[in-house]
Amino acid sequence: MQAILKQIAWEKLNGLIPVIAQDYKTQEVLMLAFMNKEALELSLQSGFAHYFSRSKQRIWKKGEQSGHTQKIYEILLDCDKDSLLVKVEQKGVACHSGAKSCFFNLVSQGEITNTALESQADMSVIYGVVDSLYHILQERKGADSKTSYTASLYHKGENTIAKKIVEEAAELGFAIKDKDYKEIIYEAADLLYHALVGLSFSDISPDLVKQEIVRRFGLSGIEEKNSRQEK
Repeated sequence: MQAILKQIAWEKLNGLIPVIAQDYKTQEVLMLAFMNKEALELSLQSGFAHYFSRSKQRIWKKGEQSGHTQKIYEILLDCDKDSLLVKVEQKGVACHSGAKSCFFNLVSQGEITNTALESQADMSVIYGVVDSLYHILQERKGADSKTSYTASLYHKGENTIAKKIVEEAAELGFAIKDKDYKEIIYEAADLLYHALVGLSFSDISPDLVKQEIVRRFGLSGIEEKNSRQEK
């Protein structure tokens, strides 16, 4: 195992090797991802694709949430030893959008056309509303600010986004003070949306927030605040 890992030009790659996942039967290109040493080692040991997420800053097994795993049939290292081709049996779909392949945006004559008109899986059910909404917000970065409210927030920049978060937090606070059940739910949804816009604008995955919450399990609020003051 170590002999294999040593063959890869990790230093040139800053520790991450690009990986193309390909359907071993159809030869269709499914996705591009990255592996670090540990992810590759886990892939070799388990026979299932593991990747390193740059946005989540952690190793993840493909299909860990969705069940859409990639069983490895063959791993090929290129001539420069700085990229991998992994031939897999794809269970379910490869793309978080629900499309079979991540490569469905056709670039032609200065236009980009979505060729996956219908998703093959309802990923909002699989990933949950927060992750699904975050992916949608990321996609809105390229939308027309005249027709997309989210795109208009991105266009106006961080000051407007921050102001909206403060406004929505205040409105939620007033709804809680007034004990208005329906308004609490409505304003909490608004706050969650605008907070996710802020995360998306900053390219910070909600998974990192989840990891931070997990880190705090077992810590008292006082301990957590003191640890931040010490840094």
